[in-house]
Amino acid sequence: MKRAVPFLLLAASACAEPLLWYRQPAAKWEEALPVGNGRLGAMVRGGIREEVLHLNENSVWSGHPYFIEKPEMRENLPRLRELLFNGKYGEAEALAQRTMTIRPDPRYGTYKPLGDLRLEFDLPAGEHSGYRRSLDLDSAVAESTFNLGGVTYTRRVFASAPSQVLVVRLEASRPGSISLSAALTREKEATTVANGPDMLLMSGECDNGGVRFHALLRAIPSGGTVTLTNNKLRITAADSVTLILAANTSYRLTDPVGLSKAQLTAAPLFDRLLAGHLKDYRAWFRRVSLRLEGPDLSEVPTDERLRRIAAGAADPQLAADYFQFGRYLLISSSRPGGLAANLQGLWNPLFNPPWFSDYTININAQMNYWLAGPGNLAELEQPLFALTESLREPGRRTARDRFGARGFALSTRTNIWGNTDLRGTSGLLWYDSAAWLALHFWEAYRFSGDRAFLRSRAWPVLREAAEFYFDTLAEDPRTHKLVTGPAASPENTFLAPTGEKVSLTMGPAMSMEIVRELLTACVEASRTLGIDAPFRAEAESRLARLAPLRTGSKGQLLEWSEEFQESDPHHRHVSHLFALHPAAQITPRGTPELASAARRSLELRGDAGTGWSTAWKVNFWARLGDGIRAAELLQRLLGASTLPNMLDTHPPFQIDGNFGGAAGIAEMLLQSHTGEIDLLPALPAKWTGGAVKGLRARGGYTLDLEWSTGELRRFSIRSDHDATPTIRHRTWVLRSKLKAGDTRAFEFRNGEFIPAGAARPAR
Repeated sequence: MKRAVPFLLLAASACAEPLLWYRQPAAKWEEALPVGNGRLGAMVRGGIREEVLHLNENSVWSGHPYFIEKPEMRENLPRLRELLFNGKYGEAEALAQRTMTIRPDPRYGTYKPLGDLRLEFDLPAGEHSGYRRSLDLDSAVAESTFNLGGVTYTRRVFASAPSQVLVVRLEASRPGSISLSAALTREKEATTVANGPDMLLMSGECDNGGVRFHALLRAIPSGGTVTLTNNKLRITAADSVTLILAANTSYRLTDPVGLSKAQLTAAPLFDRLLAGHLKDYRAWFRRVSLRLEGPDLSEVPTDERLRRIAAGAADPQLAADYFQFGRYLLISSSRPGGLAANLQGLWNPLFNPPWFSDYTININAQMNYWLAGPGNLAELEQPLFALTESLREPGRRTARDRFGARGFALSTRTNIWGNTDLRGTSGLLWYDSAAWLALHFWEAYRFSGDRAFLRSRAWPVLREAAEFYFDTLAEDPRTHKLVTGPAASPENTFLAPTGEKVSLTMGPAMSMEIVRELLTACVEASRTLGIDAPFRAEAESRLARLAPLRTGSKGQLLEWSEEFQESDPHHRHVSHLFALHPAAQITPRGTPELASAARRSLELRGDAGTGWSTAWKVNFWARLGDGIRAAELLQRLLGASTLPNMLDTHPPFQIDGNFGGAAGIAEMLLQSHTGEIDLLPALPAKWTGGAVKGLRARGGYTLDLEWSTGELRRFSIRSDHDATPTIRHRTWVLRSKLKAGDTRAFEFRNGEFIPAGAARPAR
């Protein structure tokens, strides 16, 4: 099987471009459509006589860096561990509450809105007709169009990454028909003034020592006039208008206004702005296409399709659009050189958003980036790597102060200021976030095979995260195994034998799974690079002594070190299944008993949950190879936890469910975490036919797949390196030798992988 075969182009050409569309303007923020260039974005409502664009720039934060010393935590650790090992959970919880909590502090700050761009139009009296509002995922352009008084009005909005500006284009079918006023407003902490004959400048400063921010708006009419009145731009009788907005903050710059002016000056005319935007955006988005066969509902508005899904209707192509919407959101909220996507990605309307709209790093920030590897957007994970690297120094201080340990440690949340913990209750005592973030570097290497990245960026982070556990793992006096702790199983509680509701144990499953995954990655990375043999030996010795996972009386995987009664048997977190996903310690073929226990845990926990929780369960069921259950959870995610604009709701809005759900769809179609490339491992029965192009597999592979009547028909694979991947479909296995840059195409007939075009099975 050595000869090259033609590449099979399996693009979903028969499918309409992914499009969200509606018959009415957005009545509220939760119905508006998001645009963004990774840093600067807006929610577009598509109003008729008044249009509002809710603006965000991802460094608009209140607060500032600070560190609260907590020596009593380090001093009380031995006593707390002793209490937990002796089963005195209530006493331990009380001690932790007294000595180890860190109360919310206003210096932590919140992610805040930049402001609003408000457009008030002079339109003829009468009723409009033919209204349509849309977001084209292939162009990243939000558009609204309608007819009024014999004129067709078209409004387009996009966020240009090449020019670093937000662009609003206003057009009309009759010359001289566009008249409006444009204003920059913010509820508080800002003022707006004229800045030259055709510009507005909004300036402000966030509270508690936060950033200074500035936004500049320029109007460029074709025909007509532009004047300044009452700190508003007034455009009269224009044929068309281009509004360009630039915004910057003191977080990045000493002169944010100067840069904004330079960006507006450098911005080309509209046609070139749009062309540059499309070229940049499509270079990311068009790497992957997905078509799922089903009824053609492209003429049904998106909000109506979501209501039908909530009522139980099947809509496979909307699931495909949801996958592409996830990729769209990642491209729009996370770009190399910028800040990582936060709890709401980029888009936040509130001055006091839930959970600070920060980086919640006991699941949510990590889930934001599960899609990057398989979704062929690996470079967009760079902001998460930069965030993690920026946290190493404050994390070292945390490890020393809280634990007297080397390495770096992070608790459950952080922000752009590098704060490493914020815990109001002992139930949030959990310091495994640094290890989990470090594993994202390892996964990025596994997808790319880039040894230079492994050596220069991944290895230092992995090594330092592991050092923390070298110094903090404790020996369980009953079993003489090494365990983590004290720690909670994130946000869950159990009943102690005394009946007290508590959260802390030694060696909860999730913490143990993260440590095992981290130390295993360190051993493999060290061996791959041929470096640091003494460190590798130390990691191997601790791996050999880690307490194993255990199952309970109901056949479930135990969440804590013992089988306790759960306070909430249907809790939204299923953290103890980290070993199933995103890790690979539990697999149906490799560890069938543990896979059965994981399945039982999911059955006992139930399908109910918040948006992100439901999204994680999609991934769990996909990893178990159960396409039916994965599809049921995806249906639930779309029907119960998705807003009309397709954004995830916890509630309220959190973007992690979008990213997690999209990653789950990728897991249904392609898996590679076990060392093999598994084709259609959890294909839902209702996805009878379809095609996907451009998915990535670990090892540096790009794959296209096509199937019909629920059966794999053909696939192609391209390798970035010289390699011989093992490719699996159900019980059939193929090994194909590939050279770097090679593409091989195969058909699957009667249980045989056949090179495309071959007359008989290859032997």
